[in-house]
Amino acid sequence: MTLERAAPLVKAMRLTPVQIDRIARKIIDELKSQNLIAFKAPEDKVFRRAVELVKADFDREAQLDREVNRMLDDLERSNPGGFERYKMFPMLKKRLAKEKGIIL
Repeated sequence: MTLERAAPLVKAMRLTPVQIDRIARKIIDELKSQNLIAFKAPEDKVFRRAVELVKADFDREAQLDREVNRMLDDLERSNPGGFERYKMFPMLKKRLAKEKGIIL
């Protein structure tokens, strides 16, 4: 029996650059409207940094998904048969995220 890698049952969220910009802008605008932040740098620089941070967070989660899929591939090879990948993925992802300090 050969193991064929099926399409992942859980996909990482993919956002366009425009959507990421909107998220960052919304966060900054909301914090400003509630007087929760004061800028020590120009607002456009803060915005660009916020965009970088949002992208980095999504990239980190995508890397976590790849790691979980590799682990599941190994488990599937060592436990052929009734392996339920779709059930294991979220459990394993949650555990690894906790170990790595990633907030999902």
